[in-house]
Amino acid sequence: MTTVQKIKVRITQKNKATSYHLGQLKAKLAKLRRELISPSGGGGGGPGIGFDVARTGVASVGFVGFPSVGKSTLMSKLTGTHSEVSEIDFTTLTTVPGTLKVHGAPIQILDLPGIIEGANDGRGRGRQGEYTMHTPVARTCNLIFIVLDVLKPLGDKKIIESELEGFGIRLNKKPPAILVRKKDKGGIAITNTVPLTNIDQEEIKAVLSEYKLSNVDVTIRQPNMTADDLVDVIEGNRVYIPALYIDAISIEELDLLYKIPYSVPISSREWLNIDELSEKMWDALELVRVYTKPRGQSPDYSAPVVLRRGRCSVEDFCNAIHKEIAKQMKYAVVWGASAKHSRGQKVGLDHILEDEDVVHIAKK
Repeated sequence: MTTVQKIKVRITQKNKATSYHLGQLKAKLAKLRRELISPSGGGGGGPGIGFDVARTGVASVGFVGFPSVGKSTLMSKLTGTHSEVSEIDFTTLTTVPGTLKVHGAPIQILDLPGIIEGANDGRGRGRQGEYTMHTPVARTCNLIFIVLDVLKPLGDKKIIESELEGFGIRLNKKPPAILVRKKDKGGIAITNTVPLTNIDQEEIKAVLSEYKLSNVDVTIRQPNMTADDLVDVIEGNRVYIPALYIDAISIEELDLLYKIPYSVPISSREWLNIDELSEKMWDALELVRVYTKPRGQSPDYSAPVVLRRGRCSVEDFCNAIHKEIAKQMKYAVVWGASAKHSRGQKVGLDHILEDEDVVHIAKK
């Protein structure tokens, strides 16, 4: 049994540990996992296969799952990119990239090597382990597709989520509303604007102590906050990525799999439900298409400028084309969902665009 596994066993024995001791154990577990993800020391030889995937397209989607669940088949059919398919486990040993166009926007699809159960606890790593090698690629994705085995979807879902959690990947979650601010003196001050239902102040102080934070202000606005939430904020290296759950299915299995939140049952062999998969992907990536309209011409619907929601102002639109355009702009005319009038609205750089808006830039 590894050190990480021993600590996990002790954490589950809540009735035999004080709050302070429990907080210390959770912080120790997080620190040990950090060492597994980024081991120190020499060894040379570079980071290993799977690290050097060039980013292309407007967003990237990673396929994650156990070996031989159909990731490579679906990848090949969606993108036309050959990803070796076999009944043998671990056929895919490196990240295989491909491209899929959705609503005119190029999306990078990454077929990642099959998960090794227990890899986040150090099991099966060799010197670093295949799954540890491609984890940095998964952490950079804008969306993760978790491909499940239809015979045991809920069991696989739980294991895969646990493995990704161990590597600092948080699925379908937002960063905790917790602020930890270091200071020179004054000890520990804890302020909460919501009730502390899953943690007490002793456990909070234990986590802070394990990280040697003796002078700090902690402000908690996170409902149902846990010690794990606090550890995530202190570690500061967590990534929060939306995820969809997909599986090769038959018609009879459709109702069962739809009961899994965020699930999209598909059949790559029969090309069943692929349109819904593409639409769910588009929604989860929160992309916005904006079309250009030159003066005196019709809008160009063939090549949209693709922006990300939250960064889709007229200024963002200009910068996506060329950084000098925003400096030269006198005003913009916008048609579409974000415009007040169907005949078009004159706007400035801070106007927020909506999906499928049409924009004309008038220069000074």
